[in-house]
Amino acid sequence: MQRVFSGIQPSGVPTLGNYLGAMRNWVALQADHECLYCVVDLHAITVWQDPATLRQQTREMAAAIIACGVDPERHIVFHQSAVSAHARLAWIFNCVARLGWLNRMTQFKDKAGKDREAASAGLYVYPNLMAADVLAYHATRVPVGDDQRQHLELANDIAQKFNHDYETTFFPVIEPLIIGEAARVMSLRDGTKKMSKSDPSDQSRINLTDETDVIASKIRRARTDAEPLPSEIAGLEGRAEARNLVGIYSALSGISQAEVLAEYGGQGFAGFKDALAALTVDKLAPIAAEMRRLLADPGHIDRVLFAGAARASAIADPIVAEAQALVGFLPRPQV
Repeated sequence: MQRVFSGIQPSGVPTLGNYLGAMRNWVALQADHECLYCVVDLHAITVWQDPATLRQQTREMAAAIIACGVDPERHIVFHQSAVSAHARLAWIFNCVARLGWLNRMTQFKDKAGKDREAASAGLYVYPNLMAADVLAYHATRVPVGDDQRQHLELANDIAQKFNHDYETTFFPVIEPLIIGEAARVMSLRDGTKKMSKSDPSDQSRINLTDETDVIASKIRRARTDAEPLPSEIAGLEGRAEARNLVGIYSALSGISQAEVLAEYGGQGFAGFKDALAALTVDKLAPIAAEMRRLLADPGHIDRVLFAGAARASAIADPIVAEAQALVGFLPRPQV
């Protein structure tokens, strides 16, 4: 089976957008791939984190991954900092990657903002760590969204240059893994902005730990316009909030947006929101309940993560040791 690697930052309780855009796909990949799913706490500290909050959010993200349906017995769920191979290979890649390549990374410009001189060096070179995350396992498939394609291209550039510089074919080509049409979930308060954990308004998002009545209330209070739902997709043009709610219904139900509009087109939003609220509760309530159960025992979550890290290290350590040998580092003495 192809080996898949994917990581997610511990930046708070995941939202419906995280679930539909990534985590649900992780669950589907388990059937016919060898999967490693990582809570990337090394990436998190490229901007300052409160230590206690980082520990809590690492556990929350792990709980969410498992609650969504990833099986940590069949596959590997772990936290990045517990596997030293990531940092060891990242340093080698820091020395392989070119400054010109990193200067073209648009996400650094977005995250650093206008005061780039105040950004951490880690934020600047973190695409090299992302490359190491994947290549430390010789993973050949990575589920990606549009915002990660540039980083995947960089990872392949780094792998190709390493292979060229050291006259080897050691690192494989990584291919993007596209699973159907990506579900892009927008804010419930502004359909032009992505649903985000960092939005000041909790009403803008549905958290995976929300109680059922909170989920239903957020859906019913979601921003819409005065016109009824259209009967065809073309009628969603210029109606960001309507498009968002129809897209959420489509993603959760597994039917096309055209089919959603065939059923609800011509109706006002009240009835549609009731149906969407019921559907969302049906899909997310079991996840929320399982997350609460897991988070009630943080020791269990830690044991799952460290067990996963041991299994991840067993794969990555020999690969990174060979990369170090190719570079010219001394091998560890045999005991």
